Amino acid sequence: MNIDINKLLRENIRNLKPYSSARDEFSGDAAVFLDANENPFNAPWNRYPDPHQRVLKTKVGEIKNIPVQKIFLGNGSDEPIDLLFRAFCEPGKDNVVSINPTYGMYRVAADTNNIAVNLVSLNANFELDTVAVLAAVTPDTKLIFLCSPNNPTGNALDKSGMLQIINNFQGLVVVDEAYIDFCPEKSLLPDVDKYPNLVILQTFSKAWGMAGLRLGMAFASEHIIEVLSRIKYPYNLNIMTQQKGLELLADDHLKSEWVETILKEREKMVSNLVKYPFVVKVFPTDANFVLVQMHDPRGIYNYLVEEKIIVRDRSAIALCEGCLRISVGSPEENASLMEAFDQLI
Repeated sequence: MNIDINKLLRENIRNLKPYSSARDEFSGDAAVFLDANENPFNAPWNRYPDPHQRVLKTKVGEIKNIPVQKIFLGNGSDEPIDLLFRAFCEPGKDNVVSINPTYGMYRVAADTNNIAVNLVSLNANFELDTVAVLAAVTPDTKLIFLCSPNNPTGNALDKSGMLQIINNFQGLVVVDEAYIDFCPEKSLLPDVDKYPNLVILQTFSKAWGMAGLRLGMAFASEHIIEVLSRIKYPYNLNIMTQQKGLELLADDHLKSEWVETILKEREKMVSNLVKYPFVVKVFPTDANFVLVQMHDPRGIYNYLVEEKIIVRDRSAIALCEGCLRISVGSPEENASLMEAFDQLI
């Protein structure tokens, strides 16, 4: 398909001259740095980080099997979400399409940037209505957001349906794969080269255990990545995030062990939950959490708080009435949850 990314860009972004930092003008090794007005003491924290995250991107490219030119690293996945609005959506004029229910930050970013959101409901089984999504598109729609596996429902969206949307939309389709490590065969990452309007978001917060580091990824065509890199804050990833990220990425076996354990614990949690009389339904999940419909969800939530166990009450969200979202924890944490539930029988 032929899509002119330049025509999708806001005019001011198209004409923007990016800020050039001291570390943009020089790369490599040196003995004396007198270019960035830094404090000469307290190494290495006194130095600005690499604004292009070259070493970290190289490692990410090796792990994800994708060229570094198609990688954007951000302060969590929320940063590229916001940047996509700022780059492609004219405030007060353009709109985006999003499924419902889904991750709340798409709406927050839209509201922050004064962009309307056309919501398209999933069906009763939380499945994607491809026809309805495309029908919600207007001449001013610039972005479509699809979260797969979806949060808070937990299910991966139909891959063929997502590709149909990508093929029939002249704007950008953003597929948020924050939980894809728990069902990797359903990722669209291998399709980035085929579709110039596809943007994939992933994160190191879930399977890699780096939520506290705030390290997110966007994968797209070189042109889209260049746009995001041009408008981001110069030093959006600090030295500690880059260094610790590299350290943790060096041990892929550890991540694999964590994922394997979480998947086993997820299966055990689902088997246990269906036994309780106050559980109405445990929805199928492809993520590291389960959505559970319960009798008196707020009462159970408050009871768990008293037991010092925190889950997420999603009962006020569309299609999730009566539901709590429960993350899959360690074997010990999950056992504590079940012990607390046993007291309610």
